[in-house]
Amino acid sequence: MNIQSSRVMIPPPPRTLQDVGLPMVMMRDILLKTVFRRNITRVSRLAAAVCLPVPVVQELVDMARGQALMEATGSTGATGSSEMGYQLTDGGRARALDALSQSEYFGAMPVPLDAFRLQVKRQSIRNIRISREQLTSAMGHLILPDDLLDNLGPAVGAGRSILMYGPPGNGKSSISNGIRDAMGDRIYVPRAVEYSGQVITVYDPIVHTAAESDEGEATQLRRKARFDNRYVLCNRPTVITGGELSLSMLDLVYNPTARTYQAPLQMKSSGGIFIVDDLGRQAEPPQALVNRWIVPLEEGRDILALQSGEKFEVPFDTLVIFSTNFHPNEIFDQAALRRIFFKIKIDGPNQENFLKIFALVARKKKLQLDEASLVHLIKNKYPTINNVYANYQPVFLIDQMIAVCDFEGLPYKMTPELVDRAWKNMFVENETIVK
Repeated sequence: MNIQSSRVMIPPPPRTLQDVGLPMVMMRDILLKTVFRRNITRVSRLAAAVCLPVPVVQELVDMARGQALMEATGSTGATGSSEMGYQLTDGGRARALDALSQSEYFGAMPVPLDAFRLQVKRQSIRNIRISREQLTSAMGHLILPDDLLDNLGPAVGAGRSILMYGPPGNGKSSISNGIRDAMGDRIYVPRAVEYSGQVITVYDPIVHTAAESDEGEATQLRRKARFDNRYVLCNRPTVITGGELSLSMLDLVYNPTARTYQAPLQMKSSGGIFIVDDLGRQAEPPQALVNRWIVPLEEGRDILALQSGEKFEVPFDTLVIFSTNFHPNEIFDQAALRRIFFKIKIDGPNQENFLKIFALVARKKKLQLDEASLVHLIKNKYPTINNVYANYQPVFLIDQMIAVCDFEGLPYKMTPELVDRAWKNMFVENETIVK
């Protein structure tokens, strides 16, 4: 972990029911549903299930007992513990079933929206400071133009939106991933957020990578006392979308069976990076996608809506990286371009860098280079495409040559003939096909 993480303030653990910040009835019902669904009898296990400290959960249990919804079953010393056991009464089971009919959500207590807003501010993507050394280290495996980091560094450090454009196959996706790797620190992601009595699940194992120290029973016990266990300590999240991105993915997703909501992609990426790859390949035009984000990109807040139509405001705290093969003027109007803070063109490599990439890939894939074959490639083949080099080409050509060697039973050695065979598969000649 790098020094940035020391700037992230931890969410303090609640010490009383009032500190949890949720309506008492909601907390009680989640407790009853969790006991009912998981058949939990001990307060310590129940505390781990609802992600609250044991004393706070004991308060909830005592409240439920006072309402004749739970009852003590005596000490569980026979199982090796002196802890008191509890179970639902008939009234408690009836209340749990009624609560489940309204919402199937149980388990971790959600975080109130106001508390989520505060934590997002504490660990904002705009608070990070990325050095040239960190970017260089994260992208050390890439051969990049000398001035790229000069442009990329300030863009990443500002935590504002970035548009990377240029010819296909020149590493825009790899650069986006390098930016993600350069972050390096950790933030606290809520398991779920509550607004107006509704539960919105946020933590997603597909998007979020929990810190290694977040696992293990002994570590978990120490973690409970250190920060609010309703959050998961994670690496800064990264959401990567491509041609499948649609406007509906940027709205709350309602589950009619569970009667809960799932946070949209940009909310899951709070404190991290949202990469929109292959912009212009989506069903909706790029202009429509950016129009959806005009207010979030400018003001750092987003507007979401419940099934009822009620709208509410959530933080928009993510570094949005658009990557496209189109020229920006072809897909955006000037108003949209004004909202995208940095525009960085990613060109193909010059001949020198192309040869460096070719040599690196050949070494990695154990293909023996041959000077005559390289001269043949540079002097005879590339002039046919006006000497336009791209970063993807070395990998493509070398993989093609290796495939031929494997089939023919030849050693992995570059030859002019292999270059010619690989080259044929990299491009398709224009011709008329008779149907």
